[in-house]
Amino acid sequence: MFEKYNPINKLMFQVIDNDGKVIDKKLMPKVSDERVLKAYKDMLFARTADLQIVSYQRQGRIYTYPPNYGQEAISGATAVIIEEKDWLVPAFREMGAMLAKGVTLKELFLLFMGYEDGNAYKNANKVLPISVPIASQLLHATGIGYEIKYNKKKELVYAFVGDGGTSEGDFHEAVNFAGVWKVPVIFIIQNNQYGISTPTRMQTASDSLAIKALAYGVKGIQVDGNDFFAMLKVLEESKKACENGEGPILIEAVTYRKGAHTTSDDPTKYRTKEEEQEWDKKDPLKRLKQYLIDKKLWSEKEEETIIEDFKKEVDRQFIEAENYPEYKAEDIFKYMYAEMPQELKDQEHRLKEFYRWKEERVSQTSKK
Repeated sequence: MFEKYNPINKLMFQVIDNDGKVIDKKLMPKVSDERVLKAYKDMLFARTADLQIVSYQRQGRIYTYPPNYGQEAISGATAVIIEEKDWLVPAFREMGAMLAKGVTLKELFLLFMGYEDGNAYKNANKVLPISVPIASQLLHATGIGYEIKYNKKKELVYAFVGDGGTSEGDFHEAVNFAGVWKVPVIFIIQNNQYGISTPTRMQTASDSLAIKALAYGVKGIQVDGNDFFAMLKVLEESKKACENGEGPILIEAVTYRKGAHTTSDDPTKYRTKEEEQEWDKKDPLKRLKQYLIDKKLWSEKEEETIIEDFKKEVDRQFIEAENYPEYKAEDIFKYMYAEMPQELKDQEHRLKEFYRWKEERVSQTSKK
């Protein structure tokens, strides 16, 4: 696969077309119908949750949020292939993979409500916190990979970054040293066409993002990131290569961010309706759903019922997060240093003064 789809050949790996039809049965990954159906339900749950979170944010009930809308097949395929013993190093659009590893929606809600407890991941094994500094998580992934190889462990690292992250120095350093050390890390670029408002064509003059693998001396491949089966097959082959000591692997998953960059963003300012409609034909859930319907494994009626159940579950966990105990102001400061420096003491004092002013103002307003 990595020879035929060498990025220099300018080929993108694909298994199903936009109508869910299998292009070549020999390309299909080894996965049962039952597992595909579960993957679809998991992807559907992630999309349902994603759309509801945006609604919560618009209601002022949660802070800024980065939607996963339109990119579910990448995390959905990762969820199938990743094992308990493996590491997940996310950027911030990997909800499906995080849920599969044991992170709860409630924890994600808490994080986007400003609670550090949202990074605790009490039931998740080997999942790093969401990374807001762009591409810095990739250095951690390479470091973890080095430790795995040094101690001869049977583990893999799945690390994610966006197309914009490939312009960061951290991306270069991480992939470069991963290649030098030949560590078992699978780097997955979610090329959703835009780094906030910057299109991919303005991120790089390269023919693709996958072709950057050649400069680092590692295996690379470009894949249709909206094709669940293509993603799964590429991840299967990448896993085998890493287990055989042929890592790292650089995957460019070509997808589209159907939502905004974050809920603070307005994509209508930098992309057209026609472009969005064209990419809508490649929607990952539509394609996989049609595949399942054609195989008599799914129906629109079943979907309507399960979405209602999903909405109730999302609401349940969100309400639990809303009723979480109030965040203690001192927790913001006291865990930074063994001895709090004067600058932080001053900041803590100013915050307490603000809270006192706020309480007095609320009290005066209520009296009126």
